[in-house]
Amino acid sequence: MAHLSNTATHRANRLLAALEPEDFVFLEPHLEIIDLHRRQVLYEAGEAIRYTYFPHNAVVSLVNVLEDGGSVEVAVFGREGVFGLISALFTRESFGRYIVQIPGTASQVEIGWVREAVTACPRMRLLLYRFTEALLAQTFQIVTCNAVHSVEARCCRWLLSTHDRVEQDMLPLTHEFLAEMLGTQRPSVSIVLRTLQRAGLIRQRRGGIVITDRAGLEEAACECYGKIRRSYERLLPRTYAPADDDIGSTVS
Repeated sequence: MAHLSNTATHRANRLLAALEPEDFVFLEPHLEIIDLHRRQVLYEAGEAIRYTYFPHNAVVSLVNVLEDGGSVEVAVFGREGVFGLISALFTRESFGRYIVQIPGTASQVEIGWVREAVTACPRMRLLLYRFTEALLAQTFQIVTCNAVHSVEARCCRWLLSTHDRVEQDMLPLTHEFLAEMLGTQRPSVSIVLRTLQRAGLIRQRRGGIVITDRAGLEEAACECYGKIRRSYERLLPRTYAPADDDIGSTVS
């Protein structure tokens, strides 16, 4: 029964759920379920990558840390994806800081097994290559967004993308952490959140932010949110599907 329970938990990650049964069987014995804690740093820039992670309900940000101590998010990972993959296949060094923004669980696997799986399983390789393309599209759009869009629009985009990756309207986030991810000052984020609350789009409460009007939040967000989501839906159909949908294989 424990094995069946672990299998179900691994498949809470939508990339693992999308694998063909024989490909999942190849990787499953090497997967380990671990807890990821809020603000836990998994890797700093330049550190050797030992593990690849498939999040279940956790959300992890890849952050670029500047010499003056400032930082800005350049990619985000949740149950639709995997992180540490590109480094595992190429340099084996972290591009930046991987920090947990929403705590939860993930399936962890040593990078050597990922490399073997990519070599041995063509359909898995295609799935992971499609994810890599979607990730690059996401990063491209986030960099553009950070350069040209207002803090309010970027904040809405960030809240929506985080909401996509969790199964609850309550996002356990602080103003300080959100400011770090957006690469701006905390007072600016506080002003934006008060504005969104007055508009009825969110509700602030102790320990987090509650999404109360998702449709309104989408209207207030910049174009980047929709572009990023459409990239994932095109390359990895149904990775953004509702959590109770039956996730089948997406690669033919």
